[in-house]
Amino acid sequence: MRAGTKAIQIGNRVIGGGNPVLIQSMCNTKTENVTETVEQIRKLTDLGCDIIRVAVPTMEAAAAIREIRRQISIPLVADIHFDYRLALASIAAGADKIRINPGNIGGENNVRAVAEAAKAAGIPIRVGVNSGSLEKELVAKYGGVTPEGLTESALDKVRMLEEADFHNIVISIKSSDVMLSVKAHEMIADRTDYPLHVGITEAGTVMMGSIKSSVGIGILLHEGIGDTIRVSLTGDPADEVRAAKLILRSLGLRKGGIEMVSCPTCGRTQIDLIGLAQKTEKLLADYDDLNIKVAVMGCVVNGPGEAREADLGIAGGIGEGLLFRKGEIVCKLPEENLLDALREELDRIRNSR
Repeated sequence: MRAGTKAIQIGNRVIGGGNPVLIQSMCNTKTENVTETVEQIRKLTDLGCDIIRVAVPTMEAAAAIREIRRQISIPLVADIHFDYRLALASIAAGADKIRINPGNIGGENNVRAVAEAAKAAGIPIRVGVNSGSLEKELVAKYGGVTPEGLTESALDKVRMLEEADFHNIVISIKSSDVMLSVKAHEMIADRTDYPLHVGITEAGTVMMGSIKSSVGIGILLHEGIGDTIRVSLTGDPADEVRAAKLILRSLGLRKGGIEMVSCPTCGRTQIDLIGLAQKTEKLLADYDDLNIKVAVMGCVVNGPGEAREADLGIAGGIGEGLLFRKGEIVCKLPEENLLDALREELDRIRNSR
């Protein structure tokens, strides 16, 4: 599906048309607070976010887009609900894409006004539906919230824009129900060549939401459906970006970056493996520019051998540990020095590039 979709330009990025799947997130700052919003966007950009969305509930927020856009390096999407004038103001302020629901901005004349402004500015519009806001008529027609109803609703939104002679469109069709969302995406992918923004909406907390998103987004991307993704979490947007990167890497859709593997705990473990793994994961966040695999193992006897495919690793024992490369032991050192030794080795690898 990715190779068969239309290519849509969003600022300095392109989605669809066989281009790599891009990662999106959304700021949880007040858009009117330019300083805080820019700071968060820059942090997310450093983590690997490709496209960022901000809420635009007020004219002040719409006006802030101009200065925010000037200070960031990735495309900026304005998220609009109900008031089409906010969409017009966001377009005028330089937004790279508009997210609207054509069904709730006051009728076809307002939809046409937004479409004409976006067309003049050369920017796309993302439209769509989620299961929580499916029209009552479609719920009644299909006997509940169904893939058929979601698909019909989304395509109806597309029709409204096409009738306004607007075709620079991205579609979003989401549900908090993983398999309902999967089936709806499979259905709409057969009926349109517009690129799809894929995600599981209202997925939950960082742990629950990451698991649900990994399952749903993973299935769809494996089937070739989806051009850009957002992992929607109740938490720091940084966690959304990290989870999205791991999904893409796990599917082989994004190369590079540091990967950590760690063994499960067992009766042979003689160190605080859980604590060591958590500290290592935090340390590695500063080295994501390295394209290597790092292992954290709980047993000095079997650890290096079991993790021989790792470029670098540490293993713990009784009060001591090992640093190893490709399964070969580099040195033995006190347990409390393992992280420092790992950091030095990571710095050596970085400096040798």
